[in-house]
Amino acid sequence: MFLFLEEAAPQGNMISMIIMFAAVIAVMYFMMIRPENKKKKEAEELRANLKKGDNITTIGGIVGKIVNIKDDRIIIETSEDQVRMELLKWAVMTNNTAEKEKAKRQADAKEAAKKAKEERAKRKTQKDNEL
Repeated sequence: MFLFLEEAAPQGNMISMIIMFAAVIAVMYFMMIRPENKKKKEAEELRANLKKGDNITTIGGIVGKIVNIKDDRIIIETSEDQVRMELLKWAVMTNNTAEKEKAKRQADAKEAAKKAKEERAKRKTQKDNEL
């Protein structure tokens, strides 16, 4: 009686739909979930590597020098008047000391690469002059 409602769906459409669904999930993973997890891991590493004497910036924009570190808290001095504040570690956004050191290492590496390039060019010029 309702035979006209029971049309057989082609098998190819179902497979292509499953493939498209899997592709959308894969794109969402690589574009949204994976970068977010990477950022969380970097933030946890930054907070775990804090040490006494580091200059930091908090999420609220407070800049200070770490004076003491406890389990999940840090104490910072925010000015020359030695105003001290106790903050939770999760409030730390950047470690300015580590960023300066990283920038210095990168500048040193660029300088070394430049010197090596100049030395190679100098040797090549000497070799060409010998011929």
